[in-house]
Amino acid sequence: MSAEQRAVRTEIADDVCRAAYAQASGPDTGVALVAVGGYGRGELAPYSDLDVVLVHDDDVQLGSVASDVWYPLWDSGFKIDHAVRTFSQMISAADADARVALGLLDIRHLAGDANLTLRLRTTVLAGWRRTARERLGAVRSLVDKRHQAVGELAHASVPDLKESAGGLRDATVLRALVASWLVDVPHADLERGRRGLLDVRDHLHEITGRAGDRVPPEAWTPLAEALGLEDAEAAQRHVRMLGRRVAHLSRLTWHRAEAVSSVRPRRGGRRPQLTPLAPGVSESAGEVVLDGRVAPADDPLLLLRAAAEAAERGLLLSPVSAARLVAECPPLPTPWPLGARELLVRLLASGRGLLGVWETLEETGAIDQVLPEWEQIRLLPHASAIHRFTVDRHVVETCIEASRLIRRVARPDLLMVAALLHDIGKGQTIDHSVAGEQVVGPVAARMGFDAEDCATLATLVRWHLLLSETATTRDPDDPVTQEEVAAKVGSRLTLSLLAALTEADALAASVKAWSTWRAQLVQSLAARVDRLLEARTVPQPEVGTPEVAVPDELAAGRTTVHFEVVPGASGATVTVVAPDRVGLLADVSAVLALQKAGVRRARVWSQGEWGVSVWDVAHDSLDPALLRRRFDLVASGEGGVERLRMPADDTLEPSVQVRPEASRRATVLEVRAGDRPGLLHTVLSAVAARGMTVRSAHVDTLGPQAVDVFYLCELGADALGDERAAEAAHAVRRALAGGTDREMERAW
Repeated sequence: MSAEQRAVRTEIADDVCRAAYAQASGPDTGVALVAVGGYGRGELAPYSDLDVVLVHDDDVQLGSVASDVWYPLWDSGFKIDHAVRTFSQMISAADADARVALGLLDIRHLAGDANLTLRLRTTVLAGWRRTARERLGAVRSLVDKRHQAVGELAHASVPDLKESAGGLRDATVLRALVASWLVDVPHADLERGRRGLLDVRDHLHEITGRAGDRVPPEAWTPLAEALGLEDAEAAQRHVRMLGRRVAHLSRLTWHRAEAVSSVRPRRGGRRPQLTPLAPGVSESAGEVVLDGRVAPADDPLLLLRAAAEAAERGLLLSPVSAARLVAECPPLPTPWPLGARELLVRLLASGRGLLGVWETLEETGAIDQVLPEWEQIRLLPHASAIHRFTVDRHVVETCIEASRLIRRVARPDLLMVAALLHDIGKGQTIDHSVAGEQVVGPVAARMGFDAEDCATLATLVRWHLLLSETATTRDPDDPVTQEEVAAKVGSRLTLSLLAALTEADALAASVKAWSTWRAQLVQSLAARVDRLLEARTVPQPEVGTPEVAVPDELAAGRTTVHFEVVPGASGATVTVVAPDRVGLLADVSAVLALQKAGVRRARVWSQGEWGVSVWDVAHDSLDPALLRRRFDLVASGEGGVERLRMPADDTLEPSVQVRPEASRRATVLEVRAGDRPGLLHTVLSAVAARGMTVRSAHVDTLGPQAVDVFYLCELGADALGDERAAEAAHAVRRALAGGTDREMERAW
């Protein structure tokens, strides 16, 4: 099938319509027979309807002309969708209903008064351009409702070539947006996708022998033969690739159209405003772009940084910037530096913002650079009917679902990477869990995970179906069942990660895959196995601390604090020594936050009368003298720390828990919250305000989540009492929610 054959079909239909109009003695003036919709665009498929309207000036009486036109058309063998309207009725309908306006933009003259058709077309188009800004919201609402009802052409199990997101209807809407003059669209890309889908629809009509746009499973094999492709899977990939491209153009064009429509044009124009987001990355008109001064060839992390910023902020990653980064950024070294892995985890844990950014990364070829193994599952259909999406889209949805569960686990980085890789073995001839286990080890090592983490990820991928299959087929109360699961999982950490991955995987598959009944079974089994593993856990001794030399000037009292900064490959290590006191750690964390240092890791301990802390930060050009001056200001209450006392913009509730089993000499407080500037200061200030000291601390930033563990003691004593421990936890929760110290005291 081809555009030439569609043109032939259209010409045959045109001849029939002209003959019918002539046979009815239709007038030459004041009346016109016009084609609208797909027929107006000349895109007739083998079993398409003929959408025609008999239009007449308001003062023209048609008499029997209409029925005289319709009868021969009915007898012609074509299926006719027809109407009779006055000129005013056509304009009023277009003004009142966005769907009518979109259809009338494709008016084409068939017979009668050509000037009337031209006048109608010109009036409708002028009205659309005049009111497009105000009508975009209504059109977008129609588009969104259709997408929600039908799904995506690229990923739905039974795609609809016309109504799906990325289908022919979207291509038509894009043409209307271009006609509004508000926005442009890459014409060549759109036409390739649209014509490709029209060819597929033509073949589908021939195969099924009827009009229809949904591709049933049994049609893929004959479609492959008609398209000259190897097999049904190749046909699916071809059609879904077309749909993904049109969907990408649609999302991009809608974003830009809405950005333009929300801002009234100004005379003379002005340069686009750039808002810095991260090194080398800025925001402009709702898109993440390069800042103009950056050299991508010097920064292999720039692509991941731009993607993470866009996804976390719900912005569009500019395809132009992404394509430039793909072309100019050097490949990531093997193994990846820590910063690259953290950026990937931030991207994966960004929630719904991941979807559009991942699509742009796909369209620009960036995914192939970061994860070449992705090609194996790209647009791969699922064999199981329970899945809503193709394998690649299911994986992205699993990451989105897993991002909501990161507060449950101590290692959100492992959860997010496991979500990304859990189905990477699909498409192989062996069980996909077995195949995935073989793939994930080398991939994780390339990403820079150590051997223990690589083994954990391999276990998660190998057994990602273990809990759901066991819970629904075996007795969870049977000790043999619990032993088998425990033997395969190995540790409580892996079990907690596996439980979260199981839930995310099921939710991404379909609503039915995570019913209340199934969720209860899985959670019950996981709880029983966790108790079994807990009983076998050997308490680990507390990690010792190194001895740090105290500088002479500090020991002699000539300075209040000592800062040492050692630059590294992607940041710096800051060592701080000062006389130990309540609130010292809060002040140091405030200094680093005010300097926008970006804490990745930290260890804190007491060394006799001195408080020592070592910080791994993202900032590589800190000045020790400036840090000392800032510290003195903060300690005196004049450092501007009030700027740090703001609630986090975090959709997930922070987790603050006391871990009584973790230490005999201190009260262990574990905090999991979204990483942000000033987070440590917020937590530590709440603790210090209650006269509690931090004997040691272990601070870690894993992607978007901070996992911070504080060993708290009473001043001059050991662990807190139960009531004081609860008070500390409550104070930290209130502080993270943005409450003031006075509000916290009243609440307590």
